[in-house]
Amino acid sequence: MEQIVPTEDEDIAAQLSRSFRKAGIRVMTSAGVQAAQKSGHGCCLEVHTKKGVETVEAEVVLSAVGVVPNTSNMGLEEAGVEMIRGRIVVDRNFMTTVPGIYAAGDVLATPALAHLASAEALCCVERMAGLDVPDVDYDNVPGCIYATPEIASVGLREKDAKKNGIPVRVGKFPFTASGKAASAGERDGFVKLVFDASDDRLLGAHIIGAHATEMIGGLAASRGMKINAHDLTSTIFPHPTMSEGIMEAAAQALGQCVNL
Repeated sequence: MEQIVPTEDEDIAAQLSRSFRKAGIRVMTSAGVQAAQKSGHGCCLEVHTKKGVETVEAEVVLSAVGVVPNTSNMGLEEAGVEMIRGRIVVDRNFMTTVPGIYAAGDVLATPALAHLASAEALCCVERMAGLDVPDVDYDNVPGCIYATPEIASVGLREKDAKKNGIPVRVGKFPFTASGKAASAGERDGFVKLVFDASDDRLLGAHIIGAHATEMIGGLAASRGMKINAHDLTSTIFPHPTMSEGIMEAAAQALGQCVNL
């Protein structure tokens, strides 16, 4: 892939790469491992890059290539349950192609996230009980990456909004300007908010830094409630905290940030 954490905003990926380099971690993008061989007490990798073939020696090689659903040997095909590439097909009520059989979570063709699986399961059971509950909002699912620094995001990336022809207003507040981050020794990272320039409605939120995964839930709620930049700037955030970077980023998008 062209960037590390390819599903995240470009600015987030760039910051993570910088943080990794500071920690002594080398990041190779647009590169593919073509061969791996044992070499003494370690491994030798043949890596194809834009500049050519490179040899990398390592003690341990970890291959992490994604998640596959555990749907084999369950008798689903025999029962007539439709599947596509091992993933179960369901309707909006999470019922499969066989009446009375339901499925939710990582066995579906939806993002393999524990919090999404829980939301799907709750919706599924409540629909089975005959309750009238809202559909799962797949456009507002927060994603978290538990690296150092942490990454958390929800909604549209800046480039996706622009690709969809949406005029955007972007606010960004670095943790280097945060008193809490400085006192905690966690100055790497920032809060980046993407707003619709036509009505200042929050389209996407992207955070990299300490406690990012703790802060994204409030932004997911704000986005779901169609909160705008003015709502965030008029909200009194506690000080000193990392979370006040949310208010500062919103103010920066409006040209009103006084702490940068």
